Amino acid sequence: MSPAERTAEPEEALVARSREGDVDAFNQIVDMYQRPMYNLALRMLGDAPTAEDATQDAFISAFRNIKRFKGNSLKSWLFTIAANRCRDVLRSRSVRPAESLDSEDTTLDPPSSAESPEDYAVRREMGWSIQQALVALPPDQRLAVVLIDVQGFAYKEAAEVMGINVGTVKSRLSRGRGRVRDLLKEKPGVLPARYGS
Repeated sequence: MSPAERTAEPEEALVARSREGDVDAFNQIVDMYQRPMYNLALRMLGDAPTAEDATQDAFISAFRNIKRFKGNSLKSWLFTIAANRCRDVLRSRSVRPAESLDSEDTTLDPPSSAESPEDYAVRREMGWSIQQALVALPPDQRLAVVLIDVQGFAYKEAAEVMGINVGTVKSRLSRGRGRVRDLLKEKPGVLPARYGS
């Protein structure tokens, strides 16, 4: 099957084939969701190797349990598994996640030709500071911020992934955003002036 044919196959068909044990179909699902799920794990756990392991564990669990998928939102179902895996890792650590993303910076795009080296350096420093602020949040607030502000989930989707109501998501998001803003204010020159008030 050519790459063009693989991307054209509807998600429902991939799920149906995966339920029958078709590994190729499930690998196509992995191709669709691997990057955003890894990004979730990286933001939640703070280091690349642990995030890679958590993402892989989440996909293995999803493949083993694909027959239990009820057919609502595959994205929400997969992210629920990934979020639960991240929670398990955080619980097993019994400490805050590492504040390092190792030497690999997977959260920022490379500089564009229109971006000056200075602007790129500022954007990179801002991204690093935001990640450090995120790992300082309690896991429930961190997950709300990552799902909504990083992954672009709607409140209802985030509530489904987190297993809570929309009002609680909004509350955790508000507290998390406030804490991130406060932590960034403590680093002079990192937070743009329009966010400092």
